[in-house]
Amino acid sequence: QLQASGGGLVQAGGSLRLSCAASGRTFSSFARGWFRQAPGKEREFVAAVTWTAGNRYYADSVKGRFTISRDVAKNTVYLQMNSLKPEDTAVYHCAASRSGMLRVEEYDYWGQGTQVTVSS
Repeated sequence: QLQASGGGLVQAGGSLRLSCAASGRTFSSFARGWFRQAPGKEREFVAAVTWTAGNRYYADSVKGRFTISRDVAKNTVYLQMNSLKPEDTAVYHCAASRSGMLRVEEYDYWGQGTQVTVSS
C-alpha cells in the first residue's frame, strides 16, 4: 500500500513537500515515481527515482523546481515542489514500478493521490 500526503493549497511561488510511504506487504520496486492528473487531462509523469541507485528523472515542465528523493530505511519517497505555478494544480499520485519508470503503464502499485492547488 502506498500512502501519499502533503498536498494542499498554496500561492504561486510557494512550496509544498509531498510524501509517499509504503506499508503493508513487502515488495521490491525498481523505481518510485510521482504522476499528476489535472481535471480533463491525462495522467502525466512528473518525476521518478530508482530505488537502489537513486537515479532521478524529471519531466521538463518541473526540472529545476521539483526534487524527488527517497529514504530507503523509511520506505518513503518525497517530492519537494518549489516555485509552484497555477499549472501545477492537479492530483498527485505516487507509484511503484518493478521495471521501467517513465510511463504510467510501467507502474504496478498506486497510491490514492493528494490534491495540490496553486492559486495565482
